[in-house]
Amino acid sequence: MRNIIDKQLWQGIISPNSFSGEVKFMEPMRSHTYLQIGGPADVFVCPKDTVSLENILAALNEERIPFVTIGGGSNILVKDGGIFGAVISLKNLWRIDIAKEEKDIVMFFAEAGTPLQKLVSFSKEHGYSGIEGLAGIPGFVGGAIAGNAGAFGYSIKKSLVSVRMMNPDKGIYEMSVSELGLEYRASKIPEDTVILSGNIRLRKDVKEDVAKRINSFLKHKRETQPLSEMSAGCVFRNPEGASAGRIIDGAGCKGMRIGGVEVSRMHANFFINKGDAEASDFLELIDEVKKKVMKVFGIELELEIRIMGRNADR
Repeated sequence: MRNIIDKQLWQGIISPNSFSGEVKFMEPMRSHTYLQIGGPADVFVCPKDTVSLENILAALNEERIPFVTIGGGSNILVKDGGIFGAVISLKNLWRIDIAKEEKDIVMFFAEAGTPLQKLVSFSKEHGYSGIEGLAGIPGFVGGAIAGNAGAFGYSIKKSLVSVRMMNPDKGIYEMSVSELGLEYRASKIPEDTVILSGNIRLRKDVKEDVAKRINSFLKHKRETQPLSEMSAGCVFRNPEGASAGRIIDGAGCKGMRIGGVEVSRMHANFFINKGDAEASDFLELIDEVKKKVMKVFGIELELEIRIMGRNADR
């Protein structure tokens, strides 16, 4: 399978003086996803700062090399043939800083590579209310913004003020939350745009009350979701007014298995890598579950996970 970029080409388009960070070629994506599934990326890049990121985007754009960005790898499935082009990981770009503090409100920004649970812990430590329902959701802030992550009636959209982004053509710019097209588990942020940070507004509250809500949500998740197993989180979006997990269970799919992937017996909207799974198993199981749900309930399930990459040569 032909690669679009290799070490020689990379060295020709990126000067060592213009980039600081980590670069790996033919890097297995299973090492960078919660599912631990996925073929290699042509090049896997972890910039240490936004200047390096901007230089990478400019070079890739100039050479017409496609790229995708990832955070914690929690809500993605990479196909067995890997990723054609570059994968840019934002894991080194994480920071939380308070920007403004008033009597009842605090404004701060969190970089895209900040683990979402670090943000929740920050709010718990300081007694800031507004994102308690994000407790237990894996991944990074950037992915949470792009997918409008949430649970228990909370969503990141409700606390988000604006987002700082970078685009190969526009450079660095900022958009208000109303311009992002955030909706249930989705946004209208273009694929070639990289989220750098989010400006977040929370309410000051009693620390013990914030901690109590967070701990309650975490307890519920531990009791109802297979958090210790290899999964990508919820596979399908909840249809309006319904639970995808209950629908899948009602269609008789709980415990269904194809290859190394199984529909969780604890929560049917989680598909588990039992240790030897391939992306093709996961994709086939998605199709089978969708067909069964359509046959039993007449409901077309929509994916929540992000699928990327190319099929393997057979």
